Amino acid sequence: MVEKASTKQYETYKKVSTLGTGSFGTAYLVECQSNKEYAVIKQIDIQSMSDEERKETLREAKILEVLNHPNIIRFREVYKTKKGKLCIVMDYADNGDLQTKIKDKHKNKRGGVLEHFAEDQVLNWFTQICLALKHCHDRKILHRDLKSQNIFLTKKNIVKLGDFGIARVLSNTRSKAKTVVGTPYYLSPEIIESQPYSFKSDVWSLGVLLYEMCALCPPFNATSLHQLAQRIIKGTFDKLPKTYSQNVNSLVTMMLQKDPNAHHREAHHHVPG
Repeated sequence: MVEKASTKQYETYKKVSTLGTGSFGTAYLVECQSNKEYAVIKQIDIQSMSDEERKETLREAKILEVLNHPNIIRFREVYKTKKGKLCIVMDYADNGDLQTKIKDKHKNKRGGVLEHFAEDQVLNWFTQICLALKHCHDRKILHRDLKSQNIFLTKKNIVKLGDFGIARVLSNTRSKAKTVVGTPYYLSPEIIESQPYSFKSDVWSLGVLLYEMCALCPPFNATSLHQLAQRIIKGTFDKLPKTYSQNVNSLVTMMLQKDPNAHHREAHHHVPG
């Protein structure tokens, strides 16, 4: 059992299972003893980190505190254990992640034929992701690692954007972050070419994600990082399956244009205000 001591009323958590382990910590599924709701505790060993890594972890906790949106994993609290581990408590999405849904769909062929998600379903998920991303961008926060693995789902089919581990808050004076981060399949051409980038790179990754939801595979694939980079910069990819409308095809094409201003304009045109 994990307890949080505080001068105010505190929550007690009972560990249910281990969800995953990374280089610096472990994520646990826990039960809140006050209301029997499930939550996730990300327990991070900050003592084994460098100063920069420690700052990055604390930054994640601060980012989560300012994000309050139905399509973003809700931050509950942050505390330290007696052994000096940092614990970030957040809501639990009870229906897995989008990457798993895509993989399962790819595996479960009917009569050897690949079945795709219905266009209405894809657009429903896409709209929810757009709303979550707009909430971040309105607060000058870049996600910087937008991918299907970081899109969580509830059993009510509500999308929850999560894992802000490498998100960056931008000040008014510094609108272009220069650090190269993110998952290779989702990296935008401007990042690969070491150009400064801003919110537009998140929008490119969103275009890759939309393509992946439709085709059940990323638009750019290769056997080496160099080859992948070349394909992303060249910007050529296979058409979507015929089951999707021309409107969806056009949206993907516009979002995956090499000109960052083009894919940024297109996304904002489709995101409700």
